[in-house]
Amino acid sequence: MKNVRFIYNPYSGENNIINELDNVIKLHQEADMTIVPYRIQKGKDLAEALDIIDETYSYILIAGGDGTVDSLVNAMKHRNINIPIGILPVGTANDFGKFINMSSDIQEACRQILDSKPVAVDVGKINDDYFINVASTGLFTDISQKIDANLKNTIGKLAYYLKGIEELPNFRKLKVKLSSKECDYEGEMYLLLVFNGKTAGSLNLAYEAEITDGKLDVIMFKAIQVMELLPLFIKLLKGEHLDSDKVVYFKTDDVYIESPEDIVTDIDGERGPDFPLRIQCIKGGIKLLGIK
Repeated sequence: MKNVRFIYNPYSGENNIINELDNVIKLHQEADMTIVPYRIQKGKDLAEALDIIDETYSYILIAGGDGTVDSLVNAMKHRNINIPIGILPVGTANDFGKFINMSSDIQEACRQILDSKPVAVDVGKINDDYFINVASTGLFTDISQKIDANLKNTIGKLAYYLKGIEELPNFRKLKVKLSSKECDYEGEMYLLLVFNGKTAGSLNLAYEAEITDGKLDVIMFKAIQVMELLPLFIKLLKGEHLDSDKVVYFKTDDVYIESPEDIVTDIDGERGPDFPLRIQCIKGGIKLLGIK
């Protein structure tokens, strides 16, 4: 009987995973697998959950949102642990889980994982850290870092929108310089996102992204006149913004980003490193289960 390290975040989303623990164990026992659980605790490093990983473990099952999955990927990469990952998306947005078409039903997601084979997919690297969905900087990118966890769990995505409105007085142009073999840009922007996935806050921004192409999708919204924002937003809702001359868009496996601005970076909802940034795509960097 093979072991499965089951790491779950009881604080994610609406705490649905708590009511499904028995079903997760039952489905794995039926597949002749033993669940070895680890409950994430505030103030504790998730990396300690990996201390017992050895050759008896088939994969790691992670239940949480994008930030939780991101923390696991970082811990695994820094420890050179390369066994597959299965994701139960139980967070608020679950952007990466949606990207790989994981079911939002926990039992169905377990079956999806148990019936699959590992697929090597890309992962992003930003300086010395890793990300699975998106690294971003500019206006509004640190909203998830500022939201009270209890508020986010109580009202979900609405908390992001409310915090965004609160941040409107900080709306300003930001200086930035991008350098890659595909594109060089120096000027002003509002927002910059580097995607391994497709969505941020459930908005399908990087709709041309692929998870096995060895490339990241860089999307930068230029600093434009206020009167030009509404037409651009309409294009965004229609999924036509990547063709706009108000947007810098390109695919790359390596980009260098500089900015003199006092702004933070964000990695899947968590604080990222300071400038300058070197962002790379690690082709086939992690192995995932459950991909349809």
